[in-house]
Amino acid sequence: MKAKSGSGSAPGKHKSRQDKPVGDRAGGAARTAGDFGGNRTEETARRTGNSGVRAEDTAQRAGNSGGRAEGTARRAGNSGGRAEGTARRAGNSGGRAEGTARRAGNSGGRAEGTTRRAGDSGGRAEGTTRRAGDSGGRAEGTARRAGDSGGRAERTARRAGNSGGRTEGTAQRARNSVRKAAPAWMADLPVKIGQQYEAEIVGISHDGEGVGRVNGFTLFVAGALPGERTLVRVEHLKKQYGYAGLVEVMEVSPDRIVPECTIYDECGGCQLQHLSYEAQLRAKRQQVVDNLQRIGKLQVAGEARIGRVSTTAISENSAPDFDETNMDEGVIVHPTLGMTDPWRYRNKAQVPFGEERGGLIGGFYAQGSHRIIDMDECLIQHESNDEVVARVKEIGARLGIRAYDEELNAGLLRHVVVKVGFRTGDIMVVLVTNGNVIPRVDEWVAGIREALPGVKSICHNINVKQTNVIFGDETRVLWGSEVIYDYIGDVKFAISARSFFQVNPVQTEVLYGKALEYAALTGGETVVDAYCGIGTISLFLAQKAGQVYGVEIVEEAIADARKNADLNGMTNVHFEAGPAEDVLPEWTRQGVRPDVVVVDPPRKGCDPALLATILELRPQRVVYVSCSASTLARDLRALVDGGYGVAEVTPVDMFPHTVHIESVVLLVRDETVEKNPYVY
Repeated sequence: MKAKSGSGSAPGKHKSRQDKPVGDRAGGAARTAGDFGGNRTEETARRTGNSGVRAEDTAQRAGNSGGRAEGTARRAGNSGGRAEGTARRAGNSGGRAEGTARRAGNSGGRAEGTTRRAGDSGGRAEGTTRRAGDSGGRAEGTARRAGDSGGRAERTARRAGNSGGRTEGTAQRARNSVRKAAPAWMADLPVKIGQQYEAEIVGISHDGEGVGRVNGFTLFVAGALPGERTLVRVEHLKKQYGYAGLVEVMEVSPDRIVPECTIYDECGGCQLQHLSYEAQLRAKRQQVVDNLQRIGKLQVAGEARIGRVSTTAISENSAPDFDETNMDEGVIVHPTLGMTDPWRYRNKAQVPFGEERGGLIGGFYAQGSHRIIDMDECLIQHESNDEVVARVKEIGARLGIRAYDEELNAGLLRHVVVKVGFRTGDIMVVLVTNGNVIPRVDEWVAGIREALPGVKSICHNINVKQTNVIFGDETRVLWGSEVIYDYIGDVKFAISARSFFQVNPVQTEVLYGKALEYAALTGGETVVDAYCGIGTISLFLAQKAGQVYGVEIVEEAIADARKNADLNGMTNVHFEAGPAEDVLPEWTRQGVRPDVVVVDPPRKGCDPALLATILELRPQRVVYVSCSASTLARDLRALVDGGYGVAEVTPVDMFPHTVHIESVVLLVRDETVEKNPYVY
């Protein structure tokens, strides 16, 4: 497939806070831009104007050379419209709108109350329909049109301007000639909003943005890479850091590559395709190192001894201050374990559906928004996932199925979830709908079965809540089995519509293999697996342990874990539902004494009560499997303070081309080592 880089002289990905090489850019929660010096916008009113600015998502689209759309109020007119607070004025030579009444027109057209009038000589718009303009521009429903001859603003994607620049996200800012007074502290900063500077890029943030330095001040620059010298435009400032758009890459990193994906610049699914895979692995290891040193205050072997952390360190990934002493001792952080082929690794796709020009679309959200980017293929998804999504779109369109509109809370099809067994080839299709009835459901099922003979299960999940949570509480089987099957190593797992299963089965085996190595099981140990989920780690370790006890707060997951134990004929595993910090003491009272405790918490890390319980139980080894480097470092600090030493850390790349990184950590009780010299 053909690759795509970015635009102009700034190759790579441009995200919500970054502008294209031409055009004004908008950043922050309110954005202002315009032609004439008297225009103002306040708070939720957004202005867009002249030639090049587009604000999408919560910024509205409007018209030609000065047409503006603002917050919940829209302005239309020629050259002097103003909007203040919730009162907006639009017109030619005196048309006004005040309060919730908007007026727009040429020579006296008026709109009062919820009725707006705009036009040439008496054109009217009534109800929620506004008309403004020269020769027939219209805005209907939540889409307002303002301008010369056809400017439009449509629902959540609004555009403003003439020719090109764009910003996406929920916060848009476009600058006008009249601006609110800047806070006093901004005057002392070495950079100014709207000005361009040369920035040296020294690192990558946890969001995948380049970390730039200008006169000692930190700027985050989307699309920039370490080692590059760039020209950037400052867009948003805080006291200790800011955000800038990438204008030009003046010196290109040797690690910069052309992204493989044709919609990489638009889609928010990947953040690092413009960085070579070898460099991604190095950057992810550095992310772990930086967090261990900055948050955990742990000395890392081979790194300079960390000094006092600078008060200006503001990014989860920003480098701390070091002294010049090199250390040969410390916590060992191994190179990141990557994939031989870092593509097509995901066994699950969760695809939101919407409508565009009257047809069904399905894809992924644009970075920082709920605007759906339609896609035909995703290069990190298993090929079967792409095929299922494409066929479901075709069948749904043929049957006249309407997609869910989250703004109106109307429509039927919300998401299509696809799960694939890498080893078995089993496929499950889950239709998530806003309602408990699917029209023409028999035709729907027959169409899927005919187009996709590998499908083993077709399920229907009902979610009628106004929420961004994908699944509702009720799932029905429309056809086939309630579960599909796949393996991790030699252990077989049943996977239901809502059960959690690691999305990269190839690297999951690598991850769990490293956890098994760190547990150092000889066949007689007692292991406790906190956050056990459906029993994936528990059953993997049970192959080598004497007894394994798994605990998980979600009762449905524990039911699946017990089924998976039966599926594999394992009798040395025991599962219980409840908070681990409550269940573990009860097991202790029953005589269970763990030699090894394994934790695999969610992104927020371990509950402090669980960490306290582990310190009370005093197992010989703790194996920590982490999906967040920052909360890992925080929790390691607590365990070290409680008497454990961090022996070694292995990062594992479970999600190539994204910023995410998993790690496996071995901690040993202090009695098993002479001392713990790696803490300062």
